[in-house]
Amino acid sequence: MATTSTEASQRQDADSILASITIPSTSPRSKFVNWGLSYECQPLAIFEPENERHCELVLEFARREGRVLRAVGVGHSPSDLACTGDFMLKMTKLNKLLEVNLEKLYVVVQAGITLTDLHVELGKHGLAMRNLGSISDQTLGGIVTTASHGSGIGYQVMSADVTALTLLLADGSRVTCSRQERTDLFMASLCGLGATGIILTVQLEVERAFRLKDVQCSRTFEDVIGHLDELVRSAQYVRFWWIAATHTVKCSVVNRTQEPKLPPIPWFWSSLLAFHVVQFLLFLGRYIPYVNTLTGRFVAWLSSGNVTLIDDSHTIFNVECRQYPQHTTEWAIPFKNAQTCLRDLHDWMDKEAADPNGIRPHFPFELRFSAQDDIWLSPSYGQETCWIGIAQYKPYGFNVPYRRFFAGYEAIVARHGGRPHWAKAHHYAPDTLRKLYPHFDDFVRLIHEVDPDGIFRNEYVRRHVLGEGVGERVFKGRLLE
Repeated sequence: MATTSTEASQRQDADSILASITIPSTSPRSKFVNWGLSYECQPLAIFEPENERHCELVLEFARREGRVLRAVGVGHSPSDLACTGDFMLKMTKLNKLLEVNLEKLYVVVQAGITLTDLHVELGKHGLAMRNLGSISDQTLGGIVTTASHGSGIGYQVMSADVTALTLLLADGSRVTCSRQERTDLFMASLCGLGATGIILTVQLEVERAFRLKDVQCSRTFEDVIGHLDELVRSAQYVRFWWIAATHTVKCSVVNRTQEPKLPPIPWFWSSLLAFHVVQFLLFLGRYIPYVNTLTGRFVAWLSSGNVTLIDDSHTIFNVECRQYPQHTTEWAIPFKNAQTCLRDLHDWMDKEAADPNGIRPHFPFELRFSAQDDIWLSPSYGQETCWIGIAQYKPYGFNVPYRRFFAGYEAIVARHGGRPHWAKAHHYAPDTLRKLYPHFDDFVRLIHEVDPDGIFRNEYVRRHVLGEGVGERVFKGRLLE
């Protein structure tokens, strides 16, 4: 095919720009640290494109230099998913709402927009996302490429609301994919781990703006687990926080409503006690582990009262997560196995509590739920899912023990068919993942087809998807030790 004068001019401009880019070997590298202060890396260069053309130029530069190019958002993933020692493409300036269709209820958005900003833009048009997770700090592209989720047994992971994607592929071509067009590429990219291409735009199904009513109460562990199926299906959105120190469960039962807004929890409880006092207790728990048990009891007391909140949907979906740095992990359990799995976790916590040197976790087990979907690498693929998350906070940024706690938890959830959340650190290699995901080999085949030279395959992808360097964590850094 003949090259047009416009294409020739663009190529000449690109050559001129790329020729001017140099990265001296003696220059200090930029440092990237993830949100949880648990992983860090030093990319050879960090680029912040302001438009799609910039993305194309950086990709071409990476190809010419033979470098990996890793697209990232805000670095919220508590793993080395975003890390690379080569080139990093920070997408947060590609954050525009490009199209709004009020008749068919969809929007087209650049992938670098944070959900917090997206809520504002959608609100201007009387629209809202169908479901959300506990926070909105992440970029839309990051949510899509990890199949992140909210909570509601009738609602799928958030990637399922995507109807089309525009991708920049490894060869520099820009393509659109959907369930009708380039279907395999679309199904792989909905949880693509950044390995299929750079997500430029997302076409997202939305709804008319709505309010939610959140009714919170505390119940015993036995009461909740004994009636788990009934409780999980009792409302549109249900989530629990199980406090192991007292075996009480804070229940959040949420439904759509047209009732007027109710004011939030007073500052004295939500900020002074629940943030500052708890953080000080967590700091003491670094040195006196039993204090973590007292912290759990204090948190159980704080959350023991009945509370009703009514507000805009995104305000209720998001919870006050106490924005401490943290180590965290989360696994997806087949919902049919949830009761047995949670009882095993309960027995393990009792055994640890009886041991003077046992584990004293200070954070509740967070339980959320999602419907089955057909996204190739979604942890909810083919099954209703119970998501069980744990965390260990770092008070004032100081590290805390977590490895033994995480290892014991992972051993139990793995026995019950657990699939790790892709954004979070885990130890699974391809042989194990292949047994859990029927389309795992399809995903591997596709990324070889669209990226034969591996330009988008950072260490995380090579380790977990391709089995290269399994067990190595080259980006742990001093903050994780």
